[in-house]
Amino acid sequence: MTAPAEHQPDLFGHPRGLWVLAASELWDRISFKGMQAMLVLYMAGELLQPGKIERVAGFGAFRAGLEAMTGPLSAEALAAQIFGLYIALVTLTPIAGGYIGDRLTGRRVAVTMGALLMTAGHFALAFDRTFLPALLLLVLGVGLFKGNLTAQVKALYADGDRRQADAYQIYLIAVNLGGVIAPLLTGTLASAWGWHAGFAAAGIGMLVGLVTYLSGSRVLPPERPRRISGPRQPLSPEERRHVTGLLLLWPFLIGFWIAQSQVWNLYNLWVRDHVDRMVGGFEVPVPWFASLDSFAPVVLAPLVIGLWRWQARLGKEPRLLTKMALGCLFFASGAALLMAASLSADRASMAWPVAFHFLSNLGWLFFVPVETTVFAGESPERWRGTMLGVASLSVSAASLISGRMGVLYEGVPPAQFWAVNAAIVGGTGLALLVAAPLLRKRLASA
Repeated sequence: MTAPAEHQPDLFGHPRGLWVLAASELWDRISFKGMQAMLVLYMAGELLQPGKIERVAGFGAFRAGLEAMTGPLSAEALAAQIFGLYIALVTLTPIAGGYIGDRLTGRRVAVTMGALLMTAGHFALAFDRTFLPALLLLVLGVGLFKGNLTAQVKALYADGDRRQADAYQIYLIAVNLGGVIAPLLTGTLASAWGWHAGFAAAGIGMLVGLVTYLSGSRVLPPERPRRISGPRQPLSPEERRHVTGLLLLWPFLIGFWIAQSQVWNLYNLWVRDHVDRMVGGFEVPVPWFASLDSFAPVVLAPLVIGLWRWQARLGKEPRLLTKMALGCLFFASGAALLMAASLSADRASMAWPVAFHFLSNLGWLFFVPVETTVFAGESPERWRGTMLGVASLSVSAASLISGRMGVLYEGVPPAQFWAVNAAIVGGTGLALLVAAPLLRKRLASA
């Protein structure tokens, strides 16, 4: 593991390592988002149906354990619960992955190990029998990969470098480009040759991401020497203050991610059952809407960055916590559109979900890159991977809640379901606006 070449010229105003990390993340998202767009539909429509579910190794015991906690579940509620548990775990394991990269293996080794585990998991999804081991491999792989790739972005910039916020926007544009391509690719393959062909394509995408990362290693941040023995250096009072501030901010993240998690989970079933997807004689595949969910931020991100730079020149750019609060309110407005669309007696026009994706992703751009900037910028360097894992834990908690909301989805009208989601994320935004002055006493940059 060598340090990046000295004096590498910037590329488009940013270190070359940023573009390597962004390209690696793009291919990871092509892999992961492609699988994610199909998973609930695959489980509810095929895998969990009689005649198929019996083929899954160990599923009887797994279902019995799950229903011991939740009660009997229909195929759709079971699919939502499994998906919520899966997303909870893949957003929980980056804490352990970040710790492993920070303290034991180094971040590059951890990223490589994670990519290999994820590749194996995607290919295992190509077979019904290995469904549960496949999810386990993906959970472990994502923990190592995500817990250590994003943490390397901050190491490319000196403290106080104004380009950091833009760097995370660029990085997340790559995430969303991968999200645009993935559902189109895997959804088309699944429609033509079956679900398993789509899962196999996701595995190939992960391999390409690993090759991209390794081939660009010379321009990545140098590995920080790891302490092998001896006492650990305690956090300074200022560092403890920052960590405490991040932990106080953490509950607000859950409110946003509860609503966002529904877009990956029950939203797919809502589109399947309540949206008119016919264009001429062609029925738009449900996974293509996941592609739209990633296309919207790609279109909007340059506009948002341009807006913030214009506001900065005027001295009126909102502070970071204010941006996050606005993001929650934008997302709540998008959920309100789904509520309105659900009031129709007939299937809703596709214009409603299209408008939802653009409005909710405006909220995503105000919230998610800024959240990452706050956690990466305020964390002590030697804890950065671990604290980014803590931020990811909010998605884990939210996904567990969204999975349990699968029972609510079956028991109330769709309009009421989306009204609940709008209230959760909108209330979070208002609460964050109120709490921001207190949080800034511990998070000066926020």
